[in-house]
Amino acid sequence: MAKIYYDQDADLEILKDKTIAIIGYGIQGRGQALCLRDSGCRVVVAELSGTANFETAKKDGFVPVSAKEAAEAADIIQILTQDHLQAKVYKEDIRPALKKGKALCFSHGFNIRFKQIKPPKNIDVFMVAPKGPGALVRKMYEEGKGVPSLVAVFQDATGEALKLALAYAKAIGATKAGVIQTTFEEETETDLFGEQAVLCGGVTELIKAGFDTLVEAGYQPEIAYFEVLHELKLITDLIQEFGISGMRRRVSNTACYGDLTRGPKVIDQKVRKTMKKILKDIKSGKFAREWIKENELGRPNFNRLLQEADNHPIEEVGKKLREMMPWMHK
Repeated sequence: MAKIYYDQDADLEILKDKTIAIIGYGIQGRGQALCLRDSGCRVVVAELSGTANFETAKKDGFVPVSAKEAAEAADIIQILTQDHLQAKVYKEDIRPALKKGKALCFSHGFNIRFKQIKPPKNIDVFMVAPKGPGALVRKMYEEGKGVPSLVAVFQDATGEALKLALAYAKAIGATKAGVIQTTFEEETETDLFGEQAVLCGGVTELIKAGFDTLVEAGYQPEIAYFEVLHELKLITDLIQEFGISGMRRRVSNTACYGDLTRGPKVIDQKVRKTMKKILKDIKSGKFAREWIKENELGRPNFNRLLQEADNHPIEEVGKKLREMMPWMHK
């Protein structure tokens, strides 16, 4: 069983005399920065001048600076820019500021796991990864609760890296919910696999395959949309709250029987074999090398595939149907 840490396992006093830099004031950066500040931590925010995130940081009471200035001023540097930008920011602005005793923090292990960032041996390197978006991290903190998170230590130069990581986790409210110990390797590989095989890649292709099957059989696209896409949220909400078993007991017996008898025919041994191949490509670094190269070339395949996907008939049908549902519009 995984080791789980709670409030009593973490000491905020460790952060008392330290400055924490949040590099990137996006959704996750904003959520973590505000929680850290409200927990009494000294926080400096780095964001590009002239951007919307820069203005948001100012409205939130921060005085945003460059990544280089933030890294120089900080004892703990949390890198929360997008994965494909982190190595560049690190090499140009953060690496020159790293001195013995400082610490690097991440909320996703991609750049450490695939060696895009190679930190010096005299600093701590750890991860605190909330299992939810930054807005939820902030909301739960304000309600006196927390979002479950992962914690991992990649490099323990001071002998205190885990204590430092747990203090950071407590400062964003995570230890109220529970912080599960993992490794950079496990977090990165399972995260990528989940995105590719289930949460994004698997789900979207399953939806489109179901839609195409119904439309090609002569059913109206609007009806197909409701049955394979719109109602999906009802099911995922039930699964999230009650688990798969609980969901099955909250849908009709007809739906449950169809699930139990037909689901394995859709996700058959061939699909499971493909999933193992996807995981193999992640573990070997093949996917990471492909994604890094794609960004270096200006994302030609990414942009082409995204445009092709945008042109699928389900997108046009969905756009029209969502206009009929004003409760979905914020």
